[in-house]
Order: sequence, then structure tokens, then C-alpha cells
Amino acid sequence: MRVMRWSELDDDAREQLLSRGNRAIFDPALRESVGLIIDDVREHGDAAVIRALAKFDGCEIAEGGLQVTDAEFAAARESVPAPVQEAIRAAISNIRAFNEYLTREREWRTELQPGLVVGEKSTAISSVGLFVPSGKGSFPSVLVQIGTPAVVAGVPEISVVVPPVPGGKGEVDPAVLCVAQELGIKRVFRVNGPAGVAALAFGTETIPKVRKVLGPGSPPVQAAQIACQLYGCHTQMLLGPSEALIIADDSADPRLLAADVLNEAEHGPDSASLLVTPSESLVEAVQRELAVQVAALPEPRRAYAHAALGENGGAFLVDSLEEAAELCNWYGPEHMQIVARDEEAVFAMIDHAGEVLLGQQAPFSAANYMIGVPAALPTGAYARVTGGVTSETFLKKTSIAKLDGEALAKMSEAVVALADHEGFPAHAAAVRARMGETSTVDKSNEERT
Repeated sequence: MRVMRWSELDDDAREQLLSRGNRAIFDPALRESVGLIIDDVREHGDAAVIRALAKFDGCEIAEGGLQVTDAEFAAARESVPAPVQEAIRAAISNIRAFNEYLTREREWRTELQPGLVVGEKSTAISSVGLFVPSGKGSFPSVLVQIGTPAVVAGVPEISVVVPPVPGGKGEVDPAVLCVAQELGIKRVFRVNGPAGVAALAFGTETIPKVRKVLGPGSPPVQAAQIACQLYGCHTQMLLGPSEALIIADDSADPRLLAADVLNEAEHGPDSASLLVTPSESLVEAVQRELAVQVAALPEPRRAYAHAALGENGGAFLVDSLEEAAELCNWYGPEHMQIVARDEEAVFAMIDHAGEVLLGQQAPFSAANYMIGVPAALPTGAYARVTGGVTSETFLKKTSIAKLDGEALAKMSEAVVALADHEGFPAHAAAVRARMGETSTVDKSNEERT
């Protein structure tokens, strides 16, 4: 793990740290190649998706073979170990409870003043497409995390796209299919990543067009989601390479701290893991623990960890916990943990993080799988402007207002004044007509010109 003093980093070094996975996502060459795939799918539908599977995944899929069959769903139940299926059900239960509480009030109204009632009504998006990655492992937890909120929100049409298992003949991860069955999602399609995103955005002969696409994935998958926004398909920015930042003081257990640093570091070579602390002795102790724990990881996870703790992350020495909080808010991490004597005091200084876990009894893995809080979180500093995937992600809000005559009369003068000032005589006339004025259109603006 590389060690740096934050105050000694120049602007270029800090900018490189801040841009992390975004460098790959916004690479011009990648955007161009992904754009060609998108154009092919937009013009040729299923045929283009099948071509992409052959080219990028080495799978020859027959026409009409993109959708997962009932037989495959049944086989998945038989092949996934019972403890994994039980864990899936437990995770869904917790995530469902969190999201049901979050959106327990779908409509509200209040009287701001006599006769003036305002409110909001939340309704589900009509259709969504969920991308579940497959390249670096089996990720049923991703569908648990993004599918459960969609179901809780009440989205009527949910489609799932997932790349085939690497090295197979088009098979889809059976654990992902078990999650889909638990959630009641019946439409699952085998696709290449960018081609699958495009298929959801435009629709094909087999894959239905949806209003919103989201899901974590590689830079090509994220680049495809960004590109498809130009065609009117909404996406959730950005769910890219995994990242974590831990603020700790010398009260932390270095063995557990090393384990938590590695938690997100093992995801991939583009992941980032940062330890921020004012304690040099803690860094030294964590380094000793990491030497043992990294060596115990199998490949390629060991190589991934070296990258995440090397060029992408490392330990950052700061002068105080206040400076540590400033660094965190600047970085805007996806996952964040606080291990300090007064963790609440540190938490009070944190404004920008996808999630904050308090104390050493809340490891990232527990939040990733089971706690119930969102684990599909914004990356690449987007935690500074948005949050994780919840049932609210799949809802849209409609404002409501009702006035009686007395309430309208109280505001009529102000409405007319603003309408006249902005040169909208019909706006003003709509109010004047209700106030019983005989001349409904004020021509003063016309006279002034």
C-alpha cells in the first residue's frame, strides 16, 4: 500500500486521484467504439445483439435465443446451493424493509394557508432495465440491490440483462436467475454489456424498450448508459469501478482495518481503496497486516488489491480528523467507513459519501450483501451530487395544488404583477377573469412597445 501525506500532494496528483475510474469511462476511443455498438443495435436489433455476443463474449446464440427460458430458471433452482438461496432471501427481506420504510408515504398534502393546499404524489416509472455484470465473477447481489427497490416501487415492467458466464456457451449465472425468481422478474436476457444497454434503450424484436436503464458495470457499460441518454433513455450516473474510503484514528484495530481496506480493493484493477488517518503508527500496523492478508488472497484478487492500494488508492496521512473529513468530502467516495473514538463527531463533518458505516462492527461486506441500505452507489465522485439506488430511484413525483377563491384572491395581485412584468398578458388575464374584472387582457405591455 502506497503511503502519502495529503498536504504534500500537488494539484496534478490530487486531480488524478479524483478522476479515478472516470478516465476510462470518458476515454474518446472507448466512447467511439461503444457508439458503433449502440448504432448497430439501434439499426439492426436482435441481430446486432447476437453479433456482439459472438464478438465480445465468444457465444454463438441462435435467433430467438436471447431470452432466458423457463427451463433455465428451473435448472437454476436445482444448481444453486441452498445456503446461497437462503442468503438471497434474507438479503431481499432486509432491502425490501429498508425501501418500504423509505417510500412508505406515496402521497401527501398540507394546507400552507387557508384555502391553499399543496402536495406530492409518487408513482412508479412504467418500465426499467437492470444491468447485472458478469465478467469478474458471479454477482447475484447486484440484482438483489437494484431489483428489490424496483419491485418495492411498483415498476410494472422490469427487464434484466446480464452477460453470459465467461467461457460458457451462453449460460446465464444461475444465482442471478434465482434472485429474479424471488423478485418475480420473468424477463431476463443474455447480452453483451454495451449492446444490452442499447437494446434496453431502443428495444429490439425480443428485448422491450424501457424508460430507464441502470446497473453497475465496466467502463464500456457505463459509457453506453451515458451515450443512451442522448436518445431519451434515463440512466443513473455513475455506477462504475468500486471505491472505498476509511477514516480512522489510532483507536482502530489494524487487523480489522486491513480487512476492510481489502474488502473493496479485491473487486478489480480499476477499484480504489483509501485509508485516511492522522496516525503514522496505525498506517505501519495496517501495512504489516496487509502483507499477510493480501498474500492469502487468490489470483486475480491479489493483483486487483495491489492496484487498488497502489496507483488507485493507498494510505493518506492528514494532520487531523477535520482534514480527513475535508479529504473525504472532496473525494466523494462510493463506500465510506468511520473508525474513531468519537465517530459521530466525524460523521457530522461528512457531507459527500454514497454510504457511511459507523464503527468496526459494520464492514463493507455486510452492507454490500445484507444490512439493507443501498449498495449500488454512485462512483467517480458522483456521491457529491446524488445517492444510491433505492425505491425512490424508480419513482417520479407529481406536484398537487388546490386553491379556493379566497386564497386565489390573496395572491392575484402578485401573480398579475409578475405576469405583466414578464410580458405574458394571457397569464394575467387568467387570474383577472376569476377576480371578476371585465377587461381580461391588459394591453399595457403592448402600449409600452
